[in-house]
Amino acid sequence: MRGAAGGANLLALRSHNTALVLDLLRTAGARGISRLELAERTGLTPQAVSKITARLRDEGLAAEAGRRASTGGKPRTVLRLKPGAGHAVGVHLDRDELRAVLVDLDGAVVAERRSPLDLGAGAEAVLEAVARAARELVAGTLTPPGSALSTAPTLLGLGVALPGPLDHVRGVLHRVTGFPEWDGFPLRDALARRLGVPVVVDKDTNAAALGLAVGGEGGRGGGEGREEGGREEGGGSGGSFAYLHLGTGLGAGLVFGGGVHRGARTGAGEFGHQVVQLDGPPCTCGARGCIEALCLGAVARGDLAEAARVLGAGAANLVGLLDIDLVLLGGRTVAAAPEAFVHGVGAVLDARARREGGHDGAVPVRIAPGGTRGVAEGAAQLLLAPLFGRGDA
Repeated sequence: MRGAAGGANLLALRSHNTALVLDLLRTAGARGISRLELAERTGLTPQAVSKITARLRDEGLAAEAGRRASTGGKPRTVLRLKPGAGHAVGVHLDRDELRAVLVDLDGAVVAERRSPLDLGAGAEAVLEAVARAARELVAGTLTPPGSALSTAPTLLGLGVALPGPLDHVRGVLHRVTGFPEWDGFPLRDALARRLGVPVVVDKDTNAAALGLAVGGEGGRGGGEGREEGGREEGGGSGGSFAYLHLGTGLGAGLVFGGGVHRGARTGAGEFGHQVVQLDGPPCTCGARGCIEALCLGAVARGDLAEAARVLGAGAANLVGLLDIDLVLLGGRTVAAAPEAFVHGVGAVLDARARREGGHDGAVPVRIAPGGTRGVAEGAAQLLLAPLFGRGDA
């Protein structure tokens, strides 16, 4: 993968100090930021900042954004990030649909594709669908039509998000709920061989949670935060939240301290398979009385109030177990009736807070920003966030 101007591998820029500088350039936006401000905010020496920014300019990632008046001496030159210097493809593989986006370094969506998909159609059909969507996104945007993805000068790679369970580190699928034939399939390596670009694979809920965390969610949900031992909890990048995704299945993405919690085996967040009714209806996972089975069953009957109540019971379990600051709701089913789910889940959490008699009130509930393409955008962040020191993908 070659850089926009100097031919460097953009992923090789992921040193800690460079990531700090890149993230500040990104958050500064078009207004830009001076080298002195960069040094002050990173704790690096002015000489180190000058070396890093010189390299970023050589590689086409940064550019001058004019001059700013100084409190003393000559005006300062400010620098800005060049969003078009890097791109990533994010793919959301749902059980019945593929949605893919091409985003720039700012995370802005440049192009989008959406098509029907049968996740049970077999590996070859699914791989070809992903490859076709990626090529269509890149063609005419980053390369001439018909070019290979590996020739796109600013493409960092491909992030793929789909239902779990799976092994995020190795990019290997396990027994995807409802599709056991995927067990053991090396999706990451198969796509990387086919497309010739780096590929990262994660659960759909983790990808969405990463995108939300990069976008600043988690620190705002707890209002003013709460003081504990002189340290503010629930504010800034240190907040925690659960993203609950209700679509063709039900899962959760968990964020603590600004980072996605995947667990030792990428098993964290299998929210939908909490058994809450021992003699309940069978679930596609093989158990009975799972929250997913109860919730989707209520949706199928058209009883959204009951679906929201069940989802709220699961959310209350999470709040009680993890003491999170915020619950965010997303997924196609939620998007079809957002008010019903926010009200229903919120009512359960309100009742829990009253029973406990806490002084902070109920944990807030709201719809996650990003709509139905939030998972695909989060999948692109699997490639982008590490570049800015904002993820461990």
